[in-house]
Amino acid sequence: AAGRPPSLAPQFLRRQQVLQLYRKILRAIREVPAEQDRRYLRDWAREEFKRNKDATEEDAIRMMITQGNMQLQELQRTLKLAKS
Repeated sequence: AAGRPPSLAPQFLRRQQVLQLYRKILRAIREVPAEQDRRYLRDWAREEFKRNKDATEEDAIRMMITQGNMQLQELQRTLKLAKS
């Protein structure tokens, strides 16, 4: 971290957070029983992340991460209900 501008640290952590969320979403999508639904959700997730990859506004990014986490929880809840 020496010699690096301090502004890079939060960006790096944020990037890690976003990638982690993306992986969790893709992992959850793998649990979806129907192939067609899986494909649709995978494309949707990919598009959402791609569309927002150049976002730099800190509040907007935080909001998108929160939204993504809520959608992930919703998907996990739905999958759990489907299995029970």
